[in-house]
Amino acid sequence: MSGFRPGLLPTLLVLAMLPVLVWLGFWQLERGEQKRDLLARQEARQQAAPLSPEQIESSVQPAFSRVHLQGRFDAEHSFLLDSRTRDGQVGVELLQPFHDELSDRWVMVNRGWIPWPDRRVPPAFDTPAQSLKLAAWVYVPPGKPFIFSHRTAEGWPRLINHVDIEAMWQQAGREGVIHELRLEPGPSAYRADWAITSMRPSQHLGYAVQWFALAAALLALFIYFGVHQAREKHSDDDESNPCRP
Repeated sequence: MSGFRPGLLPTLLVLAMLPVLVWLGFWQLERGEQKRDLLARQEARQQAAPLSPEQIESSVQPAFSRVHLQGRFDAEHSFLLDSRTRDGQVGVELLQPFHDELSDRWVMVNRGWIPWPDRRVPPAFDTPAQSLKLAAWVYVPPGKPFIFSHRTAEGWPRLINHVDIEAMWQQAGREGVIHELRLEPGPSAYRADWAITSMRPSQHLGYAVQWFALAAALLALFIYFGVHQAREKHSDDDESNPCRP
């Protein structure tokens, strides 16, 4: 095409980058749809009737299901999930075994976030001794966490860097439900403002628009450069051949 001469290198760069930019845009759209589905399922489970610990164990998809419990915490075996942040502050999440008297099952309850500004001093928390009625929901992580170290601290409360419910039951010397239960806000909870997802669907849509805009800008720049190069080539040919009709 005489009116379009982008050159070999720009063509190769566009062929390499344009599909990637378009793919990233569609990937963000897909992630946004997944987040919408996740939030819809969470809302539906929150509106459904609460489950018992036995029903959690038999459920195929227990994530976000609400649970009502009645019993006591095990104050002797507390786990502190390290490196949790809120509003730029570093802290821990407190997980404790809870014996549900109605089902005679042990469950691992996350009571929420506690600040830990000075690591020379243990985090301050207390454990109610009386029988309690609790409302919680089942948390199922979206994937396996990236684990820096599998080393386990000694003593109690025990500092951990990831949640492995089965390993935690072994360390506590008990058998229990293998899902983490996150406590709803209440008298027995610490800071329990749980984020269902780190990014809203609208944020993924915004990122998709940015990727598509970059793809469009790259394509427009490629066309402009090709046309400009062709015009310069045509002008050079005219100058080198003054008698050319």
